[in-house]
Amino acid sequence: EQVGADIDLVRKGMGTDPRVGPQFLFAGIGYGGSCFPKDVSALLRSATDHGYDFQILKSVESVNKAQKVLIADKIRKHFGTRLRGRTITLWGLAFKPNTDDIREAPALTIIQELLNEGVTLQLHDPVAMPEMRKLFPSGKTVKYFEGNYDALKGSDALVIVTEWNEFRRPDFDRMKSLMAQPVIFDGRNIYDPVKLTERGFVYYGIGRNGQSTLG
Repeated sequence: EQVGADIDLVRKGMGTDPRVGPQFLFAGIGYGGSCFPKDVSALLRSATDHGYDFQILKSVESVNKAQKVLIADKIRKHFGTRLRGRTITLWGLAFKPNTDDIREAPALTIIQELLNEGVTLQLHDPVAMPEMRKLFPSGKTVKYFEGNYDALKGSDALVIVTEWNEFRRPDFDRMKSLMAQPVIFDGRNIYDPVKLTERGFVYYGIGRNGQSTLG
C-alpha cells in the first residue's frame, strides 16, 4: 500500500514460482481458529525452553496481531474525529467460512477496537452469531441481524471480515440504498476496487494502496 503496489499482482507473480505456488498467498486480516495460534505459541514456548530465540515465529505472531488491528486503523483514519457515534456493519464473525468457530477470530479484535471508539456495531454471520453473542451480548451498541442486508440499514461502513461465499456477489445497488454512507472496508479482498468505485462506493482493501486502484 505504501509504495502503490497491488497485492493481487504480487501474489500472481510469486505464485508462478513452482516452489511457492498461489494457493496460500491471499492477503487478509489475520488468521485464527484453534490450531495455528496455538501451534505457533507452543513452538515459541518450546524454543524458549531450549534457549532458542525463534525470530521468524515471533514475527509471524507479531504480524498476525497487527493484521487484526489493521481494519480498525483504516476505519479510524477514514472517519478521523467523526468516528464516535457511527454505525458500522461487520459481515462475517467466524475465523473462516463454513464454521461457527470464533476462537482467535479477527472479528473479536475488530469488535473490541471499534467498541472502544464508541461505535455501534451491526453484526451478521451465517452461523457464528450464537457463539459471538456469548462474548458480546446484544445491546445498545452491539446488534445482530439474521439477514446480511438488514445489517446494512443506516450503516456508515461495511467491513468484510470473513469471506463467506454469500458475500462475494451481493446486490451492490441494494447495499448502497440501505447504507448511510457507501463505504466498504474489504478485509478479504473479495471485491473489485475499480467496479465498486464506479458504482459510487469508497473502497479500502488490503495491500491495494489504501483505496480504489488496481493499477
